[in-house]
Amino acid sequence: MRTKLLAIAAAGLLVTGLAACSDGGGDAPNNDSEQVGKIAVLLPDSKSSPRWETADRVFFEQAFAAAGLTEEDYIISNAEGDASVQTSQADQAITDGATVLVLVNLDNGSGSAIIDNAQSQGVTVIDYDRLTVGGNADYYVSGDATAAGVLQGEGLVEDLAGIDTPRVAILDGAPTDSFATDLATGYGSVLDPLFESGEFEKVDQQAVKGWDGATALTMFEQMLTAASNDIDGAIAANDTLANAVVSALKSQGLGMIPVSGLDGTIPALQHILAGEQTFTVYFSYGTQAKLAADLAVQLLNGEEPTGITAEVDNEGKTIPAMMIDPVTVRADNIEDTVIADGLITWDDICVGEYAQYCPAG
Repeated sequence: MRTKLLAIAAAGLLVTGLAACSDGGGDAPNNDSEQVGKIAVLLPDSKSSPRWETADRVFFEQAFAAAGLTEEDYIISNAEGDASVQTSQADQAITDGATVLVLVNLDNGSGSAIIDNAQSQGVTVIDYDRLTVGGNADYYVSGDATAAGVLQGEGLVEDLAGIDTPRVAILDGAPTDSFATDLATGYGSVLDPLFESGEFEKVDQQAVKGWDGATALTMFEQMLTAASNDIDGAIAANDTLANAVVSALKSQGLGMIPVSGLDGTIPALQHILAGEQTFTVYFSYGTQAKLAADLAVQLLNGEEPTGITAEVDNEGKTIPAMMIDPVTVRADNIEDTVIADGLITWDDICVGEYAQYCPAG
């Protein structure tokens, strides 16, 4: 995937992941316009990351309410990892009057079929978070995955400073997910030259089907065994996979190693405070959901979309896009990043054994 900025002065929309949902970029929809139909948001699962239900769903609901929609004006469904279920949910949403779909695909094939079927019935489709590679979505709203991958690679290099020829294991995200592919492009751009020069050594690199934590746990345990436990650091493409790395190390009584992540989940923040995960990379999901929600409402109202600041090349097709920038989250900036987004609080993080690591007061 290749992204090109269309406007240099796009600071109001290309945010750094720190804006709360109520402050998300983009012009507010014109509530005086005539509304036709409904909006349907199709989420992928709750297993690959808790964000889909605990963050994105909530932020979409807040953004729709702020735009003046009632619960009768939108549908939010979750396919729980089943592409056939997501296809059925899309079909049912259109039957129930949806004229705009916001899609987080489960794979490119089923996603493309959903898009084509929707568009054949006059429904506009927004790819959300994951680009449907080879598909024909009308718009794309996401975080910049390649930039996030660069931060993951750079963060791990920083954490491994001072170790001679550090040995690195890599857990990529789902091979069917374009976002995972772009993440790998990002951290590969940082790490591959170091592997090629011999400054770093790659122990192993495997993609985790469905971003599944149990699968990642087995993979990393096997990596440890094959490497005689000699792994100095790990790229985990998201926090679910990072949690698997931490669990594998704990189960074998090994010391913690530098580990990346993505999403800013509560378990990841707890691991970071306890020194079990060195950092995660975060997008303001409040901002991302609000951008997509406002775009969907404009389309629902028959308005010309505003705030388009980028375009994405999807196998030769140019798709208008809105992209937000990632930020690295370590123990010293949790307050200014994830907590500032307004959904997770210190009370959520500081429970049980992790309370001892939290700021006083």
